[in-house]
Amino acid sequence: MNLNIANLSTFICRRIVLLAGLASAFALATALIAQYGFDLEPCVLCVYQRIPYAAVIGIGLVTLLLPGADRRAVIYLIALVFLGSAGLAFYHTGVEQHWWAAATSCAAGADSGILSTTIEQLKSMLTGKMPKPCDAIDWTLFGFSITVYNTVASLALALVCFLCAGQQTEGNT
Repeated sequence: MNLNIANLSTFICRRIVLLAGLASAFALATALIAQYGFDLEPCVLCVYQRIPYAAVIGIGLVTLLLPGADRRAVIYLIALVFLGSAGLAFYHTGVEQHWWAAATSCAAGADSGILSTTIEQLKSMLTGKMPKPCDAIDWTLFGFSITVYNTVASLALALVCFLCAGQQTEGNT
């Protein structure tokens, strides 16, 4: 087998839906292992960042069940999901680095709605576990949090999907 860049590109692009699904499954597995295996509590934005990966897996499964699906459109859709994932991860990085405040109530010191609650709700909030703030970084590698790696991985996956979608011909369904 003569392995060169053209052959590798063709190999990847013919299997891009499967590869995107596997990459998404790996990302979700990594997040769940970090959460349950290493007790790294996710914040609200961390949980939101899992949604695009689950969506890619779902799109891939539906595509397998519908063999006549427009392959180019499916790959573009997956690329857009990865692009959205990169945007969400970059937003979370900005919250962690205090470039901007979180729009959700997960930022440290965010208003928890104490003034609009009843005494029973207030008691429940005080005795319950506080949600993890989104600007608290539990884990880094080479000085970067997982949100930075998620941004880069999502952008790379989006780029590969866009490139592969461009290589699809009308007959590739």
